[in-house]
Amino acid sequence: MERPDPDELLDKLQRDEARQQRGHLKVFFGACAGVGKTYAMLLAARKLHDEGGDVVVGIVETHGREETARLLDGLESIAPRQVDYRGRRMSEFDLDATLARHPAVVLIDELAHSNLPGSRHLKRWQDVEELLGAGIDVYTTVNVQHLERLNDVVGQITGIRVWETVPDRVFDLADEVKLVDLPPEELVERLREGKVYLPHQAENAIRNFFRKGNLIALRELALRRTADRVDAQMREYRADQSISRVWQARERLLVCVGPGPEAATLVRAAARLAASLKADWLAVYVETPRLQRLPASRRGPAIRALKLAQELGAETTALDGADVAATLLGYAQVRNVSKLVLGASSVRRRWQFWRKSLSEQLAQRSTESDVYVIRRDLEHAPETPRMEAGAESGLFGEMPQARWGSPLRAYGWAAAACGAMTLVAATLVPFLDLSNVVMLYLLCVILAALRLGRGPSVLISFLSVMAFDFFFVPPKLSFSVSDTQYLLTFAVMLTVALVTSHLTTSLHLQARVATWRERRTAAMYAMARELAAALTTAQILEIGERHVREVFQARVAVLLPDSAGKVRQPVEDADPAHLPAHLDEDVAQWVYDQQKPAGMGTDTLPAADALYVPLRAPMRTRGVLALAPQNARQLAVPEQQRLLDTFAAQIALALERVHYVEIAQDALVNMESERLRNSLLSAISHDLRTPLTAIVGFASMLARDEHLPNQTRAELIDALHEEALRMNGLVTNLLDMARLQAGGVPLNKQWQMLEEVIGTALRACRLPLAGHHVKVMLAPGLPLLNFDAVLLERLFTNLLENAAKYTPPGSSIDIDVRRDGDQVLATITDNGPGLPPGMETRVFDKFTRGETESAKPGVGLGLAICRAIAEAHGGKIKAENLAGRGARFILSLPIEPMPAEMDVAAWPGELPAESQSPASEHE
Repeated sequence: MERPDPDELLDKLQRDEARQQRGHLKVFFGACAGVGKTYAMLLAARKLHDEGGDVVVGIVETHGREETARLLDGLESIAPRQVDYRGRRMSEFDLDATLARHPAVVLIDELAHSNLPGSRHLKRWQDVEELLGAGIDVYTTVNVQHLERLNDVVGQITGIRVWETVPDRVFDLADEVKLVDLPPEELVERLREGKVYLPHQAENAIRNFFRKGNLIALRELALRRTADRVDAQMREYRADQSISRVWQARERLLVCVGPGPEAATLVRAAARLAASLKADWLAVYVETPRLQRLPASRRGPAIRALKLAQELGAETTALDGADVAATLLGYAQVRNVSKLVLGASSVRRRWQFWRKSLSEQLAQRSTESDVYVIRRDLEHAPETPRMEAGAESGLFGEMPQARWGSPLRAYGWAAAACGAMTLVAATLVPFLDLSNVVMLYLLCVILAALRLGRGPSVLISFLSVMAFDFFFVPPKLSFSVSDTQYLLTFAVMLTVALVTSHLTTSLHLQARVATWRERRTAAMYAMARELAAALTTAQILEIGERHVREVFQARVAVLLPDSAGKVRQPVEDADPAHLPAHLDEDVAQWVYDQQKPAGMGTDTLPAADALYVPLRAPMRTRGVLALAPQNARQLAVPEQQRLLDTFAAQIALALERVHYVEIAQDALVNMESERLRNSLLSAISHDLRTPLTAIVGFASMLARDEHLPNQTRAELIDALHEEALRMNGLVTNLLDMARLQAGGVPLNKQWQMLEEVIGTALRACRLPLAGHHVKVMLAPGLPLLNFDAVLLERLFTNLLENAAKYTPPGSSIDIDVRRDGDQVLATITDNGPGLPPGMETRVFDKFTRGETESAKPGVGLGLAICRAIAEAHGGKIKAENLAGRGARFILSLPIEPMPAEMDVAAWPGELPAESQSPASEHE
């Protein structure tokens, strides 16, 4: 055995984890009705029930078979849901009751059954998928003719088309498939004994569907399909066990569907081929200018074929191009396609004898891809039902239409235009040659092609030739021609008119379609650009709803989940005119939980008035997009659905981006809070423990020794007092910082002189400033300032203590106060080591200190308090290093206009230029 590949091992672990969270599906598979699928399912259920398993009967159809009905005895059953349908009371499987009961295993018969209108899902297999998603195991039954990929093959064998089908992906995802097989002879015998149908029905069935040849063919299909599944399980096991290396390159098929009725048959054939080759496959529709002109009813088969291909597991897309072969080969090269699959009729149209078929063109041009041609006669193609309401739309939504109303009216305008041009030419013919008259008619053809379309322009081409011959070519007023050279003129004129008409209408239509698509692309780009710049959830919702509303002409709402995972309606101030008229929160919650679309145009609750699309992001579903279009055709085609999915994906990604930005911001805030908390605890644990230790020691000495000398006792009491003051200053700083940040410190502002506060601060710092030379310089004529004296004293005290703490003894501290315009500057300068480089601004942050070492006491709040006090007074404070040595702190306070009623004469008019108080210098 080889060493497992890490990526494959991780993928296997993820698949196993997802499989454990999902319920297990066991399918009892048979070739046709009557082989005993329901009987075998009930036998397995009874065995599990007898072993103590929690088994519940969801719905089982016994069809009157007594031996089958007896197996239901003793098993708990979910009461069916009663539905009124066409005047009758009918029973239907109750999905909600089963989810509420939440058994370990539930029995669901007839997987391909179509639910009655009004049910949550159109098909029973969708109910089963929801049960599996809820973690409930399911036992179910299905026949081979109900598998979508084999549906047309069974129809060809039996001559009977079955319309209730199950996607092959549901069958392939089953955890266990048990083949219930019965030889054709025994099945026919059971039919005759009345064990399958009533006697009169059995004879009719034996003559039609249950013919022996049909039964043999169906049995072979069932055996082959089961063998394919066993082969897939074997290959998966070999890959999981690293028995052999997994293929490095896979086959990829591309099937080209057209507007013909054989499109669905071609898609099923391509699905079978892709399954047999174990290949990925794509379904492509190339819309040429000719196909763009087809009515919506003619384009219907292609639209349904693309939807069918998507259900069968294909990736679908629609391309635009004039040359189908070139467009297909270009796309195949981009997508690394190895095989091209297309259909061809065995009947060759006579008028195409000169033109190569698409298969011949591809075979001639393709050098890297194989071309597979599947013959399907149009005459034998199964008829397709009429297009459902809302599905008659071009692949790109509402195609641009002619502005002239009905075709008959357009043809009338064409005839009138030709007559008007004839009158103009008759007026100008004395001044023009006949060749210029021809130019006038060609101009009329071009204008008709631009304004009226292809058909009217062709009509006017013939009318122009006839009018030119009748009114202007001798003999006039007659279709006779005197000169045979005019016959060539007529032929050339008609040819040029027809070619010009064709080119003009084609280019005009392509230009209009391209313009229309460009507008949609521009809208998608505009939304992506705006979403990229959005910073809040509200902005994303407004941008997304606005763009979806404009592009799809719909009422739009985005429902977001709350903390409990319950989606809620839009905000109350939203414009009701922009919201869907009937917004169903229950449907939105189901879409959010199941991560699947529901509502209009889907197989889940298709009768709803709005379409609900999950906003799936890489990490999780971010909400639900609900839209109610004015025209249901806007959402009927795969191209429009992919556009809506793109819009939803962009909105989901933007919501997830903003969500994680908010998480990152919260994480940063938490990290900063944690850092500040750790800094505070570290500083407090050091700076509170130091004075507390001294206080406890000094107090212990005073308590133990009662015979201390008076001088020693006095020194210990002074030391106790000093350490208590130190601890009180630390606590005061913490409380002041907290109050200033919370805005809880009211300012007691009064008109005062700044030098008085400076003197008070100097007296308060006499002990820290001991051993420093302090010099105070006050400029003359300093004005009165309006400030809180207590807070300003705290500011200067912190600045002076900071200068004393970080400068060596004997250094100088200078205080300079002067007026500078409409403010007063107070500068404190020292000649110490200065601030560390780059700390001039950060030194005012909380819990930041000028030195990295912790030898100096303090918690780093003094300068932060200084800045808070300065800003509370409308001032500023900054720090800078001097060119030589030392640091400088500059405080600026605004000069406010003094009230007129204040007695200025009571204050001294001038102060000395330089003053020195007894406390201004300390040795």
